[in-house]
Amino acid sequence: MNKLCPQHIINLEVSQALFEDTTTFPDYTANLLIDKIITATIVTRQEMVLCGIAWVNQSFLTLDEKAIITWNYADSDLVPKDSILCKITAHASSILTAERTALNFLQLLSATATITHQYVKQVSSTKVKIMDTRKTIPGLRLAQKYAVTVGGGHNQRIGLYDGVLIKENHIAALGSIKNVLSKAYTETPKHIPIQIEVENFEQLVEAIENGAKLILLDNMSPSQIKKCVEYTNKRAILEASGNINLDTILEYAQTGVDRISIGGLTKNINAIDLSLRIIK
Repeated sequence: MNKLCPQHIINLEVSQALFEDTTTFPDYTANLLIDKIITATIVTRQEMVLCGIAWVNQSFLTLDEKAIITWNYADSDLVPKDSILCKITAHASSILTAERTALNFLQLLSATATITHQYVKQVSSTKVKIMDTRKTIPGLRLAQKYAVTVGGGHNQRIGLYDGVLIKENHIAALGSIKNVLSKAYTETPKHIPIQIEVENFEQLVEAIENGAKLILLDNMSPSQIKKCVEYTNKRAILEASGNINLDTILEYAQTGVDRISIGGLTKNINAIDLSLRIIK
């Protein structure tokens, strides 16, 4: 399984999701069934990049440890519309109780992987890296970060503990870019990357002059970013962010910026249209 979201985290996420449906009570609807072994399939109603197999498997296996789930595709595969993703054989009650939880994970994570893939494809003629942000669904940070990598994107810091990002309020609190960078480079462990956000060319110049090596260009136009790229001349890694979408990202990528971060990869997602159907 992936190193970013290990199995024990997946187990926890699935158990919490199942608990939302059942708490300490049974699934009264599923209890109406004759609990025989059945087979069902999950079908996608749209083209998608598949992501979330481990979460689906765990959803069914939690309720029926003898469940058999057979996949026709793997995580990161680009799957055509109307394809059968997998087949599940298990007790009827287990399949139907776990159905919504399994589909919720699959439609969410595949949506993140799919939109990431679309952004990556848009800038494939450039060397820019597509990055995610911390604008994730609460409790699913690692899952969504994994989905971004499945779609071909790259992870920004996972949390507040593995990277410094100095923003306007940090600068305001310490008085200047010079002050905050000096404090950051003095007090931050050497293995922790330090990034500073700037809002205009003048702030970029100040950041460069005070040793910044990783700079976020916030809400700048492509022309402003190009000016920053030319001035920086590879003395720092530059990342663009803010109101960039699929229609505009190529223009931003062509400025020569190194990275582009997109909050919408994990925040503004449209769930993949999936369906589970009993076939026998």
